[in-house]
Amino acid sequence: MRPSLLRNIKRLATTETAPDGEPYLSLSTKATLRLARSKNRKLKDVELQALESGIIPERYQRNIGTLGIEGQMKLLQSQVAIVGVGGLGGSVLELLARLGIGKIVSIDGDSFVDSNLNRQVLSQMENLGALKVKAARRRVKDINPAIETKVYSEMANEENLPRLIQGSQAVVDGLDNIHTRFAVESACRKMQIPFVHGAVAGFAGQVMTVFPGDKGLESIYGARVFSGLGVETELGNPSMTPTLIATWQASEVVKILLEWGNTLRNKVLVIDLREQFMEIVDLI
Repeated sequence: MRPSLLRNIKRLATTETAPDGEPYLSLSTKATLRLARSKNRKLKDVELQALESGIIPERYQRNIGTLGIEGQMKLLQSQVAIVGVGGLGGSVLELLARLGIGKIVSIDGDSFVDSNLNRQVLSQMENLGALKVKAARRRVKDINPAIETKVYSEMANEENLPRLIQGSQAVVDGLDNIHTRFAVESACRKMQIPFVHGAVAGFAGQVMTVFPGDKGLESIYGARVFSGLGVETELGNPSMTPTLIATWQASEVVKILLEWGNTLRNKVLVIDLREQFMEIVDLI
């Protein structure tokens, strides 16, 4: 079936011109869908076969100059878990889906409420009261049906996290409380999975990437003594801040998956939009 699939991919491929003027072989999204249906194959299998043959699925064309064909293939073969798909996590989910992460796991036990509408990209008038993970799954399918999704309508805790994040190559922090962040970090450490922390409060935010063995969140928050919500409950979350921090988190995920290095490991990026301030602080 693989040679037959490749023959059909080559037959449907067209020569296009990139923005830099260079020609390349392209497979349109419609052609990819048609092939997957006619050959009873997963969309992701068709995309991977095309990329392996140097034919670029058109939906990824603007990724290739930065990621390369091998990088795009690696993302399609990766799994990322997002714990909390509200303001931060929902924006991370959007970015990772458009990048072409092959499997995205969404973990959140909450439903949408009115106050989510100011910043959460998954929140809309028509889904108020609906589970956030259901909106996450629908959004990924609308963006890129080649991506496999797994959703858990559960509040993350020490007991269920190992099961929920199993098989992921990176875990993203989309949470609003410090206690659960420590629980996620602990589970990631035990399972040898890098953890991309993010937090927002008002016009300020921070990002840090924690690898197994790093001191991690303790470098920022001190000993694990927190049980309540973060300062964001006092300062609020205008829409710009979670979008900005989520972008940094998504870029950290890509660097982890592609093993590029130069992550925010043992460092914390601090941004304050109101004061026009940005600094990377070394933690060791």
